[in-house]
Amino acid sequence: MGFSFVVFLSLFTLIGLSSVWRSRGTKEDYYLASGSVRPWLVGLSAVATNNSGYMFIGVIGYTYVTGLASIWLMIGWIAGDFLASLYVHKRLLIATNESGEISYAGVLSHWYGKNHASLQRLIGIISLLFLLTYAAAQLVAGGKALHVLLGWPIWSGSVCGAVLVSLYCFSGGIRASIWTDAAQSIVMIVAMGMLLIVALMNLGGVTHAVEQMQAVDGFMDWFPKDLVVPGFIGGVLFILSWLVAGLSVIGQPHIMVRFMTLDNVANMRQAKAWYYLWFTVFYCLATGVGLLARVYLPDVANFDAELALPTMAQQLLPPAFVGLILAGIFAATMSTADSLVLSCSAVLTHDMLPKKVENIWLLKIATILITGVALLLALLNNQSVFSMVIMAWSGLASAFAPLLIFLCLGKQPSQIVSIVAVICGFVVALVWREFGLHSMVYEGMPGMLSGILIFSLFEIKKAYGKGLLKE
Repeated sequence: MGFSFVVFLSLFTLIGLSSVWRSRGTKEDYYLASGSVRPWLVGLSAVATNNSGYMFIGVIGYTYVTGLASIWLMIGWIAGDFLASLYVHKRLLIATNESGEISYAGVLSHWYGKNHASLQRLIGIISLLFLLTYAAAQLVAGGKALHVLLGWPIWSGSVCGAVLVSLYCFSGGIRASIWTDAAQSIVMIVAMGMLLIVALMNLGGVTHAVEQMQAVDGFMDWFPKDLVVPGFIGGVLFILSWLVAGLSVIGQPHIMVRFMTLDNVANMRQAKAWYYLWFTVFYCLATGVGLLARVYLPDVANFDAELALPTMAQQLLPPAFVGLILAGIFAATMSTADSLVLSCSAVLTHDMLPKKVENIWLLKIATILITGVALLLALLNNQSVFSMVIMAWSGLASAFAPLLIFLCLGKQPSQIVSIVAVICGFVVALVWREFGLHSMVYEGMPGMLSGILIFSLFEIKKAYGKGLLKE
């Protein structure tokens, strides 16, 4: 087990380090790979970044506890993501090329030739806050996997992940991240597919597996029993919440920056085809494994659900293949963690400081510092991976998605209106979660709606020429 794990990690490391030979030594190359990435690499990198430790650890744990009702996460998330891509991704790439900016915050604040410096710094501050939390969640996920499979303390796995992420980012920046993401996405889907097939075979096939899952009370119900709003309305809210969660992808800087590196606007459809094909297959496999885990690990009360995948792998697979599963989990966590760290580094060196940093060595040092902060947060963490990711995901989406939607619609809100909408969105999301209302509706929904409402009121006022907010 240990040998196969080391082999795959060494392979990922070598792929990342080899990107240094393609580095042009510029800030644009470090953060956007000079806009030269092929569509298949963009697609696989984006899907690996999206399907992170959250999928291997968080979603499988949620499915293990919830049952068949978790399928709405998959349907809603993918459908919402796809709907957002129909209008946003191509326009974001065009705006990136026209603005010459290298960060997500920079593009949003310089759309249509504007120079909204205060907005850029605000987006940077919020991004840094939530992306660091997100990165810490990935390191925690990797630590949990190593804890189960190798018996290491959870902190040691987090440290190992942080060291590897630092190596990737230090060598070739986002190009190293994208290259390793592509390799990791292949290992991720092979590992998950293999575990699903073996689990089904051991249970005697699909029919017998379904029978055993149906024997668990309420496990195969279409909706959770603990819906805050019972009945049909509660079910609709549950589905709609996860649809909005999928739509929230456009507010995630670390994912959207992948599409900003594409070599040609005309290749966007091809990049999206790779992304959604891989995304759908992988999510189906993860949901299937999560459902089967309940059959193999029935003691829900005394078991950490987020350890379901590695524990199940140990029971079913020979050591060499357990190493492959562990490599798959680590691949997932690192593919997202390095993306998050680079996005944070871009925020620090390009968006927040009064004078933008151009020296490539200072950029790399900033990346190492960001990795250290994320590791510290991971070591101090006492929340579940699922909870940490959803909180960060919803906060980013609530702050940025409404602004990006209105920019893509051709609207030109003033800097003041944009700042108000961004602040309102993420504050509503945080308050919603703080009061426990996320159990009723995903907090990103009211957060995003509040931002959309502010922009809509501004457009109505502008249309009637009353109280127009000026720059």
